[in-house]
Amino acid sequence: MRQQLIHWIEGGSIAPDRIEQALEVSGLYPDGAGWRKFLDRLMLVLGVLALTTAVIFFIAFNWNSLGRMAQFALMQGLVLVAVIAWWRLGPDGLPGKAALIAASIFLGGMLALVGQTYQTGADTWQLFSTWAVLLLPWALSGRLAPLWLLWLGLLNLALVIYHQTFGGLFWALFGSQDELFWILFLFNQVAWIVWELLATRFDWLNWRWAVRLIALGCGTCLTLLVLYTLFESSSNNLAAWPVYLVWLAALYFVYRKLWPDLFMLAGACFSVIVTSTTLLGKVLLGGSGTSAGLLFIALVVIAQAGGAAVWLKRMHAEQSQ
Repeated sequence: MRQQLIHWIEGGSIAPDRIEQALEVSGLYPDGAGWRKFLDRLMLVLGVLALTTAVIFFIAFNWNSLGRMAQFALMQGLVLVAVIAWWRLGPDGLPGKAALIAASIFLGGMLALVGQTYQTGADTWQLFSTWAVLLLPWALSGRLAPLWLLWLGLLNLALVIYHQTFGGLFWALFGSQDELFWILFLFNQVAWIVWELLATRFDWLNWRWAVRLIALGCGTCLTLLVLYTLFESSSNNLAAWPVYLVWLAALYFVYRKLWPDLFMLAGACFSVIVTSTTLLGKVLLGGSGTSAGLLFIALVVIAQAGGAAVWLKRMHAEQSQ
């Protein structure tokens, strides 16, 4: 409805003095009931986040005052109460989903408590990996996109900390620093593709902000990998450039032809601007910046940003038709 209405407005089918009325009739402007529903959901989510963080801070602040049994009883009791609330409220409603998210966060707090008490978490990556493993059954049964994002975030943290601890990942125990960028890029790229494919079958995964967040992490890793090859003379990982170009071409084809998504195209434009500007600065300045070179780079950035804005506006007009 929103895209169709924008198309009618831009095509002049709706008079300028009737645009406000059209927005109200189409339901794009929320009424009183819509605002109450939005505020109810917002307060529920913020309340869950406030409660979970308050419990963790309460235990940390009163660590010396609370005994070991009291700490474990509190955390285990909260996990049990949250799981029972999820079961009683139902997995399909928002209150039940909020209870499941609370249980997932309490689970991480309980694992951190176990590691701190018995010194079993000397390697921090074990905490996040164990948390992700124990969270997987809840994510499968919960059918909740934010919970899967939490699961992916835990795995990303576990990979980063494991790589920092051992200097590599499993098969390469003495890998280079840019290897971490490759690991995160490949992992998030697979998660991105799987998420997009499953979202066509399961409506509860079709949250565009969630897949865009995964794409943002994936694109950031690849962009940093390309920049790393420019700044580090010891890096001979020239494969980053062809992978980067193929990735951009695939992103352009998928999100312009198959699944139009302006956010993805805007993110690709931003990555190209950052990469090309950095490359231009390395070529022109070469460690000794001049005012003329800096001025030229500034003009190039302005031209790139303006061209990207014009192109994205044209893509928006195409997708609105």
